[in-house]
Amino acid sequence: MDFKELSNHRYSVRKYTDEPVSKADIDYIMECVRLAPSACNRQPWKFLLVVSDEAKQKLRQCYGRPWFATAPMYVLCLKDVNNCWVRPDDSKPHGDVDLGIAVEHLCLAAAERGLGTCWVCNYDVDAVSRLFPVEGYEAVAVIPLGHIAPDCPHGEKKRKAMSEIVEEV
Repeated sequence: MDFKELSNHRYSVRKYTDEPVSKADIDYIMECVRLAPSACNRQPWKFLLVVSDEAKQKLRQCYGRPWFATAPMYVLCLKDVNNCWVRPDDSKPHGDVDLGIAVEHLCLAAAERGLGTCWVCNYDVDAVSRLFPVEGYEAVAVIPLGHIAPDCPHGEKKRKAMSEIVEEV
């Protein structure tokens, strides 16, 4: 697939098979994540691969939607709160931006491999912090990752018209 096809093909997957994600696929996806750009090359991130049954059960306590429990693994995406670049003019920290770029690399690399993902940000923040403590890091997103169930529901991709989002000045 070219990039436009890949971008159009990827959607938020909310139903997975129980087939494990192969080590080769995980390695490929995480290498794509590793190569993501970041402001001043700070790479202010860490990714926890949630694969053990115990860790998956803990994470599922933090987001109770039934579809979420169908994923065979998760990637907990963490921002290094002390090492992100801060824009000097207005003191805006760019850690969330940098992590967002890396996470979308993850989602698109997974889609390229025929796997599904879904951005999950509406989880119990306190529970994630308590159950997965990493000193100096803040959880920003949880990405379920796995093989897409044949009956996974998804609607037509709806996007604003180009004229609504692009303007020449």
